[in-house]
Amino acid sequence: MTGNVEINIDGKALTLPTLVGSEGEIGIDITSLRNQTGCITIDPAYGNTGSCESSITFIDGETGILRYRGYDIAELAGKSTFVETAYLLIYGELPTRPQLAEFSELLTENQMLHEGMRFHFESFPPTAHPMAILSAMINAASSYHPNIINKREERFPYHAARLISQVRTIAAFSHRKAKGLPAIYPKTNLKYTANFLHMMFSHPGEDLELQPEIVKALDLIFLLHADHEQNCSTSTVRMVASSRANLFASASAGVCALWGPLHGGANQAVLEMLKEIHDEGDDGSKFLAQVKAKVGNRRLMGFGHRVYKNFDPRAVIIKQQCDKVLAQLHKSDPLLDIAKKLEEIALNDDYFVSRKLYPNVDFYSGIIMRAIGIPLDMFTVMFAIGRMPGWIANYKEVMEDPDSRIARPRQIYTGPTLRTYQPIEQRQ
Repeated sequence: MTGNVEINIDGKALTLPTLVGSEGEIGIDITSLRNQTGCITIDPAYGNTGSCESSITFIDGETGILRYRGYDIAELAGKSTFVETAYLLIYGELPTRPQLAEFSELLTENQMLHEGMRFHFESFPPTAHPMAILSAMINAASSYHPNIINKREERFPYHAARLISQVRTIAAFSHRKAKGLPAIYPKTNLKYTANFLHMMFSHPGEDLELQPEIVKALDLIFLLHADHEQNCSTSTVRMVASSRANLFASASAGVCALWGPLHGGANQAVLEMLKEIHDEGDDGSKFLAQVKAKVGNRRLMGFGHRVYKNFDPRAVIIKQQCDKVLAQLHKSDPLLDIAKKLEEIALNDDYFVSRKLYPNVDFYSGIIMRAIGIPLDMFTVMFAIGRMPGWIANYKEVMEDPDSRIARPRQIYTGPTLRTYQPIEQRQ
């Protein structure tokens, strides 16, 4: 469904077409604006700009809706798995049993890294951040598979499976490298998330005892983060893909964008806040009072969301799993106690409720990951593993769009006008 809208620029009427999405959202198509008027739009941070049409993910932030390919996130969280959801995002439909088996087999076949990549890991200093390693090693992995560089599209299912599978292997190896531990190789008899935990925490000759609730909780974290519409990192992947860069290079760029503390680092910021509260000998009550009074530039991390104006639907889902994990582990952890206190106060205090500052997915995912032993500097890496299917789906959408053009934003220049070069001895 399309329509038109009229705008007036310097007394000249201009008719622009509108596009209406399948959920009723309306976009004004300004493709011809500059050619017809010489004007461009200005929208810092692109908060009001649609960069593409996409059939992957739908978000309604006003009512707290998140759907992958039309499926409600709560239904997928309760009935699906990360691997099945990854297939859904990339290929558009839930897989049949044979399709899921084939996809799972591709993941297993491609989970090993080329042995030559061990030398790349050894070149990083012990202080290297896991996200730096992850970004670099994703690019390095593509070097061992020339078909990726050559963009042979018929090989896309293999490249997609290879990337989803190897990103967890790279992540686990980078963690063990930082800790000075020997690498643990993946097992063919373990499923995706269980295999990742095995590579993270097993020791040579002593496999990790995998607890179903722990595996389920981490799988749920991956699933809930699998895509989230046109966020910073996904938009980065699409922009790099628009140049026809290969899949691994585009995903590596997504990792770099995700690394920022305003994006993928949000769950890490939650734990840093909890540690700060604990170091001050507070149970969270004093901290929240200071937040309300706007004392000392206190910031409540993990509450509220830029997109969701009501509540984060992912938080409602993950809270239940968080409670199960904490109950099973019987862990005594002062930071987790503080987190519970913050949650209790914020959910019952009108100051936070009236402002709709509810705990978001980052709050609960950070608590779960700390409880199961994921190091703080690996939190954003967990986000990257989960987000990989969404990045791949968006990459695929760009590549399959016959009207796709290289992304090239405009600007309003505010610098000096024409100046004359002055010899250095005449400059003041």
